[in-house]
Amino acid sequence: MALSHDRRIQLLALAGGAPAVAVAGLFLARCAWPWPAALGLFAGLLAAWWTGALLAQRRTLRPLQTLSNLLAALREGDFSFRGRDADRDDALGSVFLELNTLADLLQQQRVGALEATALLRAVMAEIPAAVFAFDGEGRLRLVNRAGELALGRPSERLMGSTADEVGLQGALADPGVHDLALPGGAGRFDVRRSAFRQGGLPHTLLVLNDLTRPLREEERQAWQRLVRVLSHEFNNSLAPIQSLSGSLAALVRREPPPPDLREDLLAGLEVIASRSGSLQRFLEAYARLAKLPPPRKEPLDLGALARRVAALETRVTVKVDPGPEVSLVADGDQVQQVLVNLVKNAAEASLETGGGLAVAWGRDGASAWVAVEDEGPGPPPAANLFVPFFTTKPGGSGIGLALSRQIAEAHGGSLALEPRDEGPGARALLRLPIAQRA
Repeated sequence: MALSHDRRIQLLALAGGAPAVAVAGLFLARCAWPWPAALGLFAGLLAAWWTGALLAQRRTLRPLQTLSNLLAALREGDFSFRGRDADRDDALGSVFLELNTLADLLQQQRVGALEATALLRAVMAEIPAAVFAFDGEGRLRLVNRAGELALGRPSERLMGSTADEVGLQGALADPGVHDLALPGGAGRFDVRRSAFRQGGLPHTLLVLNDLTRPLREEERQAWQRLVRVLSHEFNNSLAPIQSLSGSLAALVRREPPPPDLREDLLAGLEVIASRSGSLQRFLEAYARLAKLPPPRKEPLDLGALARRVAALETRVTVKVDPGPEVSLVADGDQVQQVLVNLVKNAAEASLETGGGLAVAWGRDGASAWVAVEDEGPGPPPAANLFVPFFTTKPGGSGIGLALSRQIAEAHGGSLALEPRDEGPGARALLRLPIAQRA
């Protein structure tokens, strides 16, 4: 049977004093003292020997018991206890010093974890997205305030429910944008799903962003912008038409008729026809922007198309910087319309300053690009570049760039207009993916 640590310490202490006790016993046996006195002295010596062993045992074991109590407190999460006599110059004191340092570190980590958890809970409670966490068995383990509102029940009644029981099985199985009818309200949601591990076990995080309200707000703002544009354009055309109509009617009713009535009528009708034509062109431009057909994608030689468009511009000399052969799948008519708009705008800007105009193309990874650079006065304010019907040119329709960007995005590409790096002027950059779905 193995001896305990306490018993081993006690036996070692007794063994350490045994030689001295044996020598003292032999000495007392050989001396001429009376036997009662010798036996009493030897008994006192044995008692001192035993007491010393017990004291040595206690002195050795008490620090170990203190260490055990400190470690137990750390295991229980109580970091307030500290060991005394912590000193680097003492072996046992060094152990207490390291243990105190560990307790301080764990306490700091505990405070940091509590603060991080409190922040996470506050963020989870305030974010408008509904957040759900399901364990490996598909049962709900976490839900925020927005999730409670979406499901129409408090978290206490939701915890432990399966995704099917709370109506989220379809969203959990198929992320994306879906129209969901939840107890808290129906609408269009952007469904995001990701995996994480907690306690070594797999979990699934499900996030639902309600797109209904933002979409309605965007729709409202779009209608407001449209109404402002239409009101401005109609007022610009109808106000002079109404004024001239009243003036011409007054002239016709005048008795006797003025001698220059015919000339006044012709002049007024010409103005009315001009304003009516302007209004008609505006409506045609709007219809063209609003009814852009989907692209009919076919194989397209980008370099040949760029050269052909550059040759159409005759007001200024267009410098063509040859690039590599780039073939892509796109709607040739729509891409040509974009390049025609870009070259036309660049030419008109160059005419203002007498600068040059250059067209280049190439490829960058999985994208093809066409750059149109001019040495004109530079692009207009960035906030209005692609706003429909915004124009800085007299008689301009303000749909060229808006239509061009719409075409680029319909192809999965992009259109940017920015100042040139090398000098004055603007640089229009059209990017289109080389491989596209039919």
